[in-house]
Amino acid sequence: MIIMAYLQEPTKCHVIYITMPNLIIKTNMLLINFSFAGYEFSRTRYKCALSHILLIYYLSNFFCAAALPAVIPLGAIFTEDQRDSSIEYAFKYAVYRVNKDKLLLSNTQLIYDIEYAPRDDSFRTTKKICRQLESGVQVIFGPSDPLLSAHVQSICETFGIPHIESRIELDASTKEFSINLYPSQRLMNLAHRDLMIFLNWTKTAIIYEDDLRIFNHQDLVHVTADIRTELYIRQTSPNTYRQVLRAIRKKDIYKIIVDTNPTNINAFFRAILQLQMNDHRYHYMFTTFDLEIFDLEDFKYNGVNITAFRLVDVESQRYKEVIEQMQKLPHSGLDYINDQPYIQTQSALMFDSVYSVAAGLMELDRSHLLTWHNISCKSDMPWRDGLSLYNYINSASMNGLTGRVHFAKGRRNIFQIDLLKLKREKIQKVGFWKPDVGVNITDATAFYDTHTSNTTLIVMTRQEKPYVMVKSDITQSGNDRFEGFCIDLLKAIATQVGFQYKIELVPDNMYGVFNPDTKVWNGIVRELMEKRADLAVASMTINYVRESVIDFTKPFMNLGIGILFKVPTSQPTRLFSFMNPLAMEIWLYVLAAYVLVSLTLFVMARFSPYEWNNPHPYVKESDIVENQFSVSNSFWFITGTFLRQGSGLNPKAVSTRIVGGIWWFFTLIIISSYTANLAAFLTVERMITPIEGASDLAEQTDISYGTLEGGSTMTFFRDSKIDTYQKMWQYMEARRSSVFVKTYEEGIKRVIEGNYAFLMESTMLDYAVQRDCNLTQIGGLLDSKGYGIATPKGSTWRDPISLAILELQEKGIIQILYDKWWKNTGDVCNRDEKSKESKANALGVENIGGVFVVLLCGLALAVVVAILEFCWNSKKTLQLTETQILCSEMAEELRYATHCHESKQRQSLKGSSAKFPPDSTYVPADTGSVIPNRGGVHYNYFD
Repeated sequence: MIIMAYLQEPTKCHVIYITMPNLIIKTNMLLINFSFAGYEFSRTRYKCALSHILLIYYLSNFFCAAALPAVIPLGAIFTEDQRDSSIEYAFKYAVYRVNKDKLLLSNTQLIYDIEYAPRDDSFRTTKKICRQLESGVQVIFGPSDPLLSAHVQSICETFGIPHIESRIELDASTKEFSINLYPSQRLMNLAHRDLMIFLNWTKTAIIYEDDLRIFNHQDLVHVTADIRTELYIRQTSPNTYRQVLRAIRKKDIYKIIVDTNPTNINAFFRAILQLQMNDHRYHYMFTTFDLEIFDLEDFKYNGVNITAFRLVDVESQRYKEVIEQMQKLPHSGLDYINDQPYIQTQSALMFDSVYSVAAGLMELDRSHLLTWHNISCKSDMPWRDGLSLYNYINSASMNGLTGRVHFAKGRRNIFQIDLLKLKREKIQKVGFWKPDVGVNITDATAFYDTHTSNTTLIVMTRQEKPYVMVKSDITQSGNDRFEGFCIDLLKAIATQVGFQYKIELVPDNMYGVFNPDTKVWNGIVRELMEKRADLAVASMTINYVRESVIDFTKPFMNLGIGILFKVPTSQPTRLFSFMNPLAMEIWLYVLAAYVLVSLTLFVMARFSPYEWNNPHPYVKESDIVENQFSVSNSFWFITGTFLRQGSGLNPKAVSTRIVGGIWWFFTLIIISSYTANLAAFLTVERMITPIEGASDLAEQTDISYGTLEGGSTMTFFRDSKIDTYQKMWQYMEARRSSVFVKTYEEGIKRVIEGNYAFLMESTMLDYAVQRDCNLTQIGGLLDSKGYGIATPKGSTWRDPISLAILELQEKGIIQILYDKWWKNTGDVCNRDEKSKESKANALGVENIGGVFVVLLCGLALAVVVAILEFCWNSKKTLQLTETQILCSEMAEELRYATHCHESKQRQSLKGSSAKFPPDSTYVPADTGSVIPNRGGVHYNYFD
């Protein structure tokens, strides 16, 4: 299709041949070329407005059915120092590739209009933007300068033109018509925060240059507030690098975040080398995404840690394809790292920006008609299709040189950044970070070297069984003098991490406690604070106050505070131990029930007519009836049934049977419960335990208690806010000289002596209990904590040692060492046989002798009663006969009772009426009749 137009010029008339996709003006061989050719964009020297040419293109759309115009102009603003830079080349090359890719915009050609503006000159930048808008550009890219970008954003927002950026955005607020491919600063703060947590940075310095970036680091301070990290923030410049680094070194800060202009990084490297802050203790985290392009040869072999993130996805197929094509261009703008091509982050972001616009146009082409706009800065009329184009670009998603590109409200929210670390060979990828995943380390040895080092560390410790012990062999010297759990652990860690060590004992034999009066630490903690030791390997508890002045590794052992006490003595055996199964009040209740039921049975039997029976059933007309349940018989019946024996008496009435049945049920439960509990009480050894836990200790003063002086256990009670522990601390503080001990051995000795409870850590408590059967633990643990290896604040050895501890735990090495020194030493107390004896002891006289006592007492009582009956009967017999004296009568009765060979029968009376008193009348039974006492009915109520 060819359309002719005339461009007015004083002496010449030009004919324009419009062909797609190229535009060429032919007049005396003067050309206007809008296509990509050698990265040059030219316009006619004549006063020919670009809008006049584009008008012809848009008029041609009326004859076609395409939703997008044949030509879409793009505007770009670069600063003067970016002229002919790699960023500009990447922008031009991206437009070229989009036009060549028929799968993207098959019927549309992208052209660009580039303007250059001085930094900090917002007036000239505004004029250039207005000229581009009047020429018909539909999207504006750049600039990278934050001040100029703010003016451009304001103009684009006014006229509804999408504004594409690829720079750091410090303002987190949402801006209309703005799309930024640079990762959100909030997410980058989270990335740095996650890496600081992983590396366990507790004291960090932040160095920044740009005045505007102070807001960025203030946000980082808020993000890291919950990880208890001390931040030291300093602004600097190339002239003050050494001064700031010297101040950081004086504060013993070894973790440094460097946020400087990439053009000044080489100067920063020189300052590090001049101050010799490049050993293994220092760790520098750079915020630039292009750390690979700098020369790090001077830092490879001295152990300094240098890390940074990288946004460009160099491992993707997309990156390899684009870089391969760019190498063929004469001005590619690529850097070369170890002879490998590399595109810097800003250039890659500019490349992805063009493709993001192309992806948005492709989506818009499917459902929307994009119309041409006629905008002028002199009016306030916005472009009506600008919002639609912005929304389509914002919703587009694609794979670019910087990974996956996806937007949410104009900000990039889904991406991956690689974690780089300087190693001996080169800077390498050791992991990555994602917003939804966090830090993921792919190189397990990234942050500690496994090679053997000649570094010799001073290891401070304290003699304590079984952690650190001095061998009895006096011929040993150096590290060979020591043995124990911590010595074996230190040997395994040193082999794995790679260092030599020298073991020394702490002079004051203290772990380390802060004295609030003198404001001074003692013990191992002080040695580490004053840098007289590099490590502390002992049974040293991790707590808050120590962590504030020194660093700890991951805990190698978990424990708590327990109470060591002497094994309680056995409960003294009592003669009447068989009564122990039931409490004394139960016995009293049973006795009361026995009396109550007996009397109830007696009354019910007297009240019920069915309990009155004829004593002579063969005499049917007898007027005499009698009741078998007299008072004595009622008690006898209840006694027999209670002891599971017969009594010869059986209730006949329903009421008395109910009483008997209820009593039988009652005795069934009581006797069964008694029998079941009797075995346990007589066969299991009972211990007297005066205390059951910390609360019992706090509530009494008979048993004294204390802990190790100058240890974490003492600190725990001193600083505790729990009432019980505060009360215990007040008791110990008031008796400091008598309850605190200098060593664990002294505390254990006092426990064995008796009447003393020792508060100690559970691991040491377990060690003591395993070796002395007279010791035991009372109650559970009072707290939960761990033992860790201590290092000076900011030490570079903490992280590799922590990783080594985790690996030793996963392999079970630490558990093997624990069993070796706690259970397999040969001096462990054997409690099995004693426990077996305590479960089934043989019953002796002291256990059930009370039963024999009861039997003897019962027999004695029966003898006494028999004598009383004998005397009473003899007295009655003497009153009837009046012929014998009392003594002779008793002698005769006794003589007859002792004649065992005599007949079972005897004469009951000395005379015919001997058994009746003088005032009674005896009526002998008639041989023809067996009915006695016909004179009346006789009721015998009391037998």
